[in-house]
Amino acid sequence: MMKLFNKQFLLVVMAVILCSAGPIREFNNEIYRPQFHFSPEKFWMNDPNGLVYYDGEYHLFYQYNPKGFEWGYMHWGHAVSTDLVHWKYLPVALTPDNNSEDKEYGTAWSGCGLVDNNNICGFQKDSVKTILLFYTSRLCGQRLAYSTDKGRTWNKYEKNPIIPFDKNDDARDPKVFWYEPGKKYVMVLYRKPGGKNSQQGVSIYTSSNLFDWEFKSHIPGFFECPDLVQLPVNRHKDEKKWVLFDGDGSYIVGDFDGEKFTPESAKQKSDFGKNYYATQTWNNIPKKDGRVIQIAWMKGGEFPGMPFNGQMTFPCELSLENSKDGISLVRKPIREIESLHVKQESWSQKNIIPGLNKNLLSRVKGDCLHIKGTFDIRTSDNFGFLLRSDKNGQGTEVSYNTKKNILTCLGQQVMLNPMEGGKIQLEILLDRTSIEVFANGGKAVLSFCFTPAEGSDRVNLFTNGGELLVDNLDIFTLSSIWETDED
Repeated sequence: MMKLFNKQFLLVVMAVILCSAGPIREFNNEIYRPQFHFSPEKFWMNDPNGLVYYDGEYHLFYQYNPKGFEWGYMHWGHAVSTDLVHWKYLPVALTPDNNSEDKEYGTAWSGCGLVDNNNICGFQKDSVKTILLFYTSRLCGQRLAYSTDKGRTWNKYEKNPIIPFDKNDDARDPKVFWYEPGKKYVMVLYRKPGGKNSQQGVSIYTSSNLFDWEFKSHIPGFFECPDLVQLPVNRHKDEKKWVLFDGDGSYIVGDFDGEKFTPESAKQKSDFGKNYYATQTWNNIPKKDGRVIQIAWMKGGEFPGMPFNGQMTFPCELSLENSKDGISLVRKPIREIESLHVKQESWSQKNIIPGLNKNLLSRVKGDCLHIKGTFDIRTSDNFGFLLRSDKNGQGTEVSYNTKKNILTCLGQQVMLNPMEGGKIQLEILLDRTSIEVFANGGKAVLSFCFTPAEGSDRVNLFTNGGELLVDNLDIFTLSSIWETDED
């Protein structure tokens, strides 16, 4: 009898504790919290940094202000993922140098990550390879930090800086990679030699030991966060070109001999939206994977009332395509997005007539969607989607003008010619605070942040001026990347 009483008493006590603890909330589930794009748990975030893969983990570092919601006091925040989709927060990796408490001096500005596969630096312990971080210490030169425990703790190189600070320059944002043909390391670094605006651009350095760097060449006409990668053309492994990226994601296709980049195209935009900046690609992705994967900061986004400020784009695979207009970049979401698919709605060979009264998508609702469709424009003057709309038909429009061949979203436009057979392909990633539109297989991309009204979760497909044929259309609701947690 006493045992039964004790058991009942414990149950009552537990119930009281649970009730007094308040409601259980879902982790990172605020109204304007991205559900499948990376965002910091709290405070300010901007440029992605240090992107590197090692031993089953993708590392994402980022410019981070642990003191507030605005830019400044830069540290390197840190997160890891096994699939580039689900992220786990780790402690801050880099703090300001010289114990600086200043908003800028000594703070850890942008840079890159690299795995020291051959222990060139001599930091390695046991069988765990060293992860290196190259970064700009504001007004203190280019510096190096390293981890010998898979990125869980970090040490700064005792002989920093590896490239001294020059008060007449504005050197920053190093990106380092291994150049196999020359058996050496290459660094691309934003600079403004002599303080001349006309010379601001990308300098190329080389090194055999990762400590001592030799200047090789300079290319004017670029600003911040450079990246230099080699990409396949038309997915042919035997045909590749080098691509030099600027801070805003614009790029030039050309040739690279390990010391000098030779342009073979004019500079082209890679994104036509309003919120896309500081692009960076992952280092050390396994050869059996073979992809070049890029992410960017969605600059200028607003997150009213949220405990954080900033989000990244969804990771994308890059390639080049050669057409009658020349070689251009193709960017599309990585295939791992499919791991978030929950509910699927599909349509094929559906003829749509003007008007919204008979919306084909009336059964679709949600604030996180993956939309993929191919459309035969037929007699339509313009068609598209109305996203996050309310019951009064107010929402955000993604539309294509068939007469002018222009794709439009949130006030931004891009020219887009129909594919073979007069068809347009659209892929849209819709999150709580962002829209990313990939057209015709990623030939044209627009990235945006937005803040739709709470409860606006409808989707409309429309056509004006004539009929539209839906060749095929799939819409997936997406699960959250964030785990649930008890408060």
